[in-house]
Amino acid sequence: MKRFNYKAKEKETGKVVKGSIQAETEQIAGRLLIEQGYIPQSVVEEGTGLFGGKGHVTNKDRILFTRQLSTLIGAGLPLASSLRTVVGQTQSKTMKTIAEEILTNVESGRTLYDSFAQYPDVFNGVYLALIRAGETSGTLDLALKRLADQEEKDAAMMSKIKGALVYPAIILVVIIAVLAFMMIMVVPQVKDLYEDMGEELPELTQILVSISDFFGNFWWLVLIVVAAICGAVWYAIKKTPAGRKVMDGFKIHVPIFGGLFRKLYVSRFARTAEMMLATGVPMLDSVKIAIEAVSNTVVEQEYFKAIDIIKSGKPLSESLQDRNYMLPLVPQMASIGEESGKIDEMLGKAAQVYENELDEQINSISTMIEPILMVIMAGLIGVVVGGTLLPIYSLVNSVAA
Repeated sequence: MKRFNYKAKEKETGKVVKGSIQAETEQIAGRLLIEQGYIPQSVVEEGTGLFGGKGHVTNKDRILFTRQLSTLIGAGLPLASSLRTVVGQTQSKTMKTIAEEILTNVESGRTLYDSFAQYPDVFNGVYLALIRAGETSGTLDLALKRLADQEEKDAAMMSKIKGALVYPAIILVVIIAVLAFMMIMVVPQVKDLYEDMGEELPELTQILVSISDFFGNFWWLVLIVVAAICGAVWYAIKKTPAGRKVMDGFKIHVPIFGGLFRKLYVSRFARTAEMMLATGVPMLDSVKIAIEAVSNTVVEQEYFKAIDIIKSGKPLSESLQDRNYMLPLVPQMASIGEESGKIDEMLGKAAQVYENELDEQINSISTMIEPILMVIMAGLIGVVVGGTLLPIYSLVNSVAA
């Protein structure tokens, strides 16, 4: 199913509207528009325009858009006026274009939910569900505020996780650079020295020389192989369900980081469920959306088993009990919430606990990894030094003797 951007006139009013529609072909998209009461003026497949489509909407752009819209609606401005004001304040060209099309659709009589739903790549299931609940309950400003708050928290958390990975990445680059320098500059000189002296290379040094010669003669092949492997891994993770499942399983089982990712997924589930329930979304829908918000196929597959238990009439706390990758505090707090009638509040508190633990764990992760990387670096460099400098000392001593 492809997505097409269209410009069309309403048959009854003659008003021009813009938007996007999903269809197999451009012709089918045109027929669907006619059936909906529009006269198509242009139908173009998304991503095939002069500049390759609309572009990318960043988290920052979406958060700012959501925050501004929430503030304006909360101040009492009508929805169309609020959207018009946001369009004028939006700096991102891509977000501005989307906001303009949402405004056009709202002014033509569509609901805000339907207008947002035309951009699933920008507004995910959580976003759309809260928009629908906010429109239905008349608390759209609060729903948008919750969305902005949560997206800011998610963005801050992911930024911290990425930041924690920067230091280990720098250390690895240094290790590779030092090893490359030793293999390219030092090892060949040791080989030439032994050849000039007519001596036989020690076994360890011979191994290093063989490695150095291979990389020196076939560096282009190494680059091709590395690029091919990286490309294949990227394609498998991004484009194939099996590849993504393997990567998602790796995330929750990898040493040091596995526990961090599990807490991230649990807190994301609990926080999303809290938002859904607090906005009036039914329990079953709230749990489904919260599971989808986890964004890990392995964890989602396990969590979805709770849906059947809820359908059978069991409470949320029981459906989450003893579930793989579900940390114990969430079902415990859910049970307390079910008894007190404040399940959304209790899930929010459970999410806050794990978010705080994540903060502490992220802050200490560099300290945890540093000694491991230092040992690895010392070991690798020690092998190279042992295979280069020590034979030189041995050779000098034998000559002196």
